[in-house]
Amino acid sequence: MARTTGSIGVETAERIRAAAEQLFAARGFAAVSMREIAGAVGVQAAALYNHFSNKQALLEDLLVTHMDSLIAAWKSEAAADETAGKTLERFARFHIRYHVERSDAVFISYMELRNLEPENFRRVESLRKTYEGFVVDILEAGRASGEFELTDTRITAMAIIAMLTGVNTWYRSRGRLSLSEIEDIYTTMVLRSAGAQQKEASCLAAE
Repeated sequence: MARTTGSIGVETAERIRAAAEQLFAARGFAAVSMREIAGAVGVQAAALYNHFSNKQALLEDLLVTHMDSLIAAWKSEAAADETAGKTLERFARFHIRYHVERSDAVFISYMELRNLEPENFRRVESLRKTYEGFVVDILEAGRASGEFELTDTRITAMAIIAMLTGVNTWYRSRGRLSLSEIEDIYTTMVLRSAGAQQKEASCLAAE
């Protein structure tokens, strides 16, 4: 994890994270050296070790920070007094917007899991399960209220997350559809995946 002191140290650590994220996303974790990261930041390679003990620690920091921020952002977005259908719609729109705005972080969080050492992998995987748990809870609430008809909530939750995250692989800001239009389409698909009635799903997506 990062070891920083003072405002200058914090700023340098953030610059290191930003450079590493960009390089890892462009070339892959294994192909990037600490010296290259230092060069992108404009510091000596030895200076990086004042903040991160090694490249593995830097990767773990990036993935944990991404998941911590994602979890906190959804907790801030979620509303306690909504129906399950409205909450699922809110989640779908949130997930798409959040991830589209952080394409490098998202790419690394999926593609570089394999490069984490076992202990670091377990920590990141635990955070991912926490996030998946939010969707499971929404689906369970919808099944209990009769809004959703589904067989396995956890499989459905993982399928929904994978579908929403997949937008990152093809979305372009100058594409045929606006992000809002894409959210509308995906919201309807997500509600149908949860077993919401077609009429109800269409009405929720249109609101």
